[in-house]
Amino acid sequence: MSENLNICLVNDSFPPEIDGVANAVKNYADIISQKHGKVTVVTPNNPEADDSLWSFPVLRYPSVDLTKLVGYYAGFPFSPEVQGKLVMEKFDLIHSHCPITSTMLARSLRDRIGVPLVMTYHTKFDIDIANAISVKLLQEEAKKILVQNIAACDEVWTVSRGAGENLRSLGYEGDYIVMPNGVDFPRGRVPDSLVAEVTAGYDLPENVPVFLFVGRMMWYKGIRIILDALKMLRETGQDFRMVFVGGGGDKKEIVAYTEKLGLTDIVSFVDPIQDRNRIRAWYCRADLFLFPSTFDTNGLVVREAAACSLASVLIAGSCAAEDVEDGVSGFLIEEDAESMAAKLTELCGNPEALKAVGEGALRDLYISWEEAVDNACRRYEVVIENYRAGRYPQHTGLTDELIHNIAQSMDDYNRVRGARRARIRELTDSYQKLRGELLEEGQRRIEDFQDGQNRLNAEIEAKQQLLRGKLDELAKYWDRFM
Repeated sequence: MSENLNICLVNDSFPPEIDGVANAVKNYADIISQKHGKVTVVTPNNPEADDSLWSFPVLRYPSVDLTKLVGYYAGFPFSPEVQGKLVMEKFDLIHSHCPITSTMLARSLRDRIGVPLVMTYHTKFDIDIANAISVKLLQEEAKKILVQNIAACDEVWTVSRGAGENLRSLGYEGDYIVMPNGVDFPRGRVPDSLVAEVTAGYDLPENVPVFLFVGRMMWYKGIRIILDALKMLRETGQDFRMVFVGGGGDKKEIVAYTEKLGLTDIVSFVDPIQDRNRIRAWYCRADLFLFPSTFDTNGLVVREAAACSLASVLIAGSCAAEDVEDGVSGFLIEEDAESMAAKLTELCGNPEALKAVGEGALRDLYISWEEAVDNACRRYEVVIENYRAGRYPQHTGLTDELIHNIAQSMDDYNRVRGARRARIRELTDSYQKLRGELLEEGQRRIEDFQDGQNRLNAEIEAKQQLLRGKLDELAKYWDRFM
């Protein structure tokens, strides 16, 4: 495998934003830079970012603060200055991880440097579109634009088969390759001392089942199913604790609903955690991971739990449940609270099953990020070869023409801007040269004046001495004759 790749990774989010895709891009960048060559991350500007944390360059482009609306900084992809810098990097391949803004930037860059573009479809964007746009007609138009943007890429990857099916449901008719994401957790547990430190202060009695959820606090993650099931489970008299780790736009509503159900004494909410070992500590403390989401296309947190030998409860047929065998590497339920409550009631009385299925999850579901990115880099080489051999179709659609025109406009802007900068440098150099000559001439004249003044002073001094000599001589004659 080549160790000389130069890859451009583009995404709409990157730390300090915390989500599954941002984490994926960070791990791609880490492993590519360590094993496979060079990498540059391109992402919207975030005033809270500290990019000195990374061992690879991060180039940020202009953004608008939409954190109160969607939790992110929305980027403006057509920045001539940023594009001009990217053109100089001599990338072998561009890999976009978001099918909207990031892919528009990536398409514009491809138009200028002539390298292949890969796009990974991570998230069910039809749900995001429905949440953002209430008018049905506008939703359909947004989906068409989304699909056109994806279809314009040279190769499309999905993180699961379910993600590919979702992409097809949007109207995408091209090919795709399933390229699963990995887990940045090593196999096994963290030290018990770290578990005790991280969970200190929370009401987690020994020998009482602890359920865990990690992720964005959004209703579409199936959180209502969890809370309603917990209400039913409590009514049976079963003692337990529930911990939610994460933040998100629906968190206030979720906390309020927890209070409404009377569960606040046994449910804890933990803010997002960036330290991966501290998140591992929560997985290691829990007895069961609850993830009844049909939104997620990969369910990376399920594999994080598996790395810690923690079994998950999942919706049968969901993307998160792909490759999960019921009762062997996970537990599958129907998409309702009654089904989850019944499963939790069953499992609370069977700790041996929890342990055995947790070990099965580690064995069958775990894939490291190193393995995942190694697979991706092998495919990068195939994509590069295919692109250079002309095996991908030409991009001649209306949106391709639009992107091409935008790229040309940015080139024209950079040329004009470059010419203006060159003229400014020329005028500055001329000014500095003339200023230097004037200062030199002024200094010379001052020195000449000072030399003349010194000569005059010397002549005056000599004449004064001569005059004093004459006066002394006159005084002598005067004394003699008087």
